[in-house]
Order: sequence, then structure tokens, then C-alpha cells
Amino acid sequence: MGARAQGAFRKLLKYDREMFQNDHTVLEHAPRFPTFRSVSLRWQLRDHVCMADDHTHVQEFFTARAADWDTRFPDDGPAYAAAVDCLALGPGDAVLDAGCGTGRALPALRAAVGPRGTVLGVDLTAAMLESVVRAGRDRSGALLLADVARLPLRPQSLDAVFAAGLISHLSRPGPDLAELARVVRPDGQLALFHPIGRAALAARHGRRITDDDLRAEHNLRPLLSRSGWRLESYTDEDDRFLALALRTP
Repeated sequence: MGARAQGAFRKLLKYDREMFQNDHTVLEHAPRFPTFRSVSLRWQLRDHVCMADDHTHVQEFFTARAADWDTRFPDDGPAYAAAVDCLALGPGDAVLDAGCGTGRALPALRAAVGPRGTVLGVDLTAAMLESVVRAGRDRSGALLLADVARLPLRPQSLDAVFAAGLISHLSRPGPDLAELARVVRPDGQLALFHPIGRAALAARHGRRITDDDLRAEHNLRPLLSRSGWRLESYTDEDDRFLALALRTP
């Protein structure tokens, strides 16, 4: 990393300490991980980013689509807000948007936890975080360029995790969901969400639903159970997919 990038990294960390005192409390070894808000992500701080090495295809897919993602799906905002409401978050809670993309859930999450709460948006793709900043949604929380399979967060530091469209992009669903469980307190919540249901999503991509779909209830329930979660409710309708789970003790 060059001197300019190192200086920028130090500046970002200082910005984090000054502007995200609540969010900073959940970070483990925070100085190793960049936190962004209303700043350019042009610096590639790969030495300080916690991510696995096998996600290049995911980064390439979303990097190519980040700039126009919101214009392709302009009407999803209310669905995100309604899903966040189902988490029943309270003032002062700490919540992670895992695979936050362009940050469509961040404003609703901030509204739910209030100014004393903690909102973190984590994504593997820098271009997606740039889109969060361009849309102004970075004002709702701290952004981390990180892999949800290796989160730079302290154990049991969160009250909830919101994850939209994430599970189909997990390379190791069991261990990755267990990593989400690691950072959530016992009886904390997990919301696995998509703004359209499985059948509608399959039709959008010219496919049919198969029995091995991870989001099918008969697959998802035991997967969550093995990963430290208990499935509490399951909704799969044309206009929403939402699975709510609780962290087991």
C-alpha cells in the first residue's frame, strides 16, 4: 500500500472514531478494518480488508451491476422497510445489514434503532459501497468492506442481522450462517429477505424452482438449526420472501 493510501486509511479511521462512536464499540481490532461514511472508496485497502479469497466471481458480478442496481429495481424500498419492521428492533439496538448492496435497508434500520443505536452495512464489493455513498444512505450507518464469512466484529455484539438476497451468494452456507450467529447475542434475530418470492425470482431468471433450493423451508430450517439459529417464521409469496430466525443459546 502506498503512502497516499496509508494516509487515507488513517484518515478514515480517525473519521470513524469521531463520527461513529456507537458503531465503533462492536468492532474487534477495529484499526485493521476500514470504515467509510460519505467518503470516496477509490483506495483499494486490500491489506486491511477481511475477506476470503474465493469470492472474485461475486465481486465481479456485483461490480458490473452496482452503478445501475437501484434503477433496475426502483420500487423495492417499501418492501425493505416492511421487512425491517418485522425485526421489531428497538432504540439503542445494534444491527448489521449483511451484504448491504446499495444500502436500501440502511435508512429503515437507522429509523428502527434511533440515533443511539448501531447500524453497520457490510459488503464484499467496493462498487456497491460507492453506490451507498452516492445515494446518501451512508448517513444511516457505518460501511465496512468485508466478507460476511469473516466479520471483524466481536462475539455477541449485535442484536440482529438483516440479510437481503444473501444466502444464494454464500459459498459455504452453513459456516457462513454460523459466523452471523457468532456476532449476535442469544435470542437475537436474523432476517433473510428478498423483495420477491422464490417462484417469482426463478421466473425472472427463466428458471424453475428445484427441490435443492436453499431457501425452501425444508432445506432452510435444518440449515439454520445446524448453524446456531431457530427458524421462527417463513413467508414465501410472490411479493416477498422473509425467513425470521432467533439465535439459539
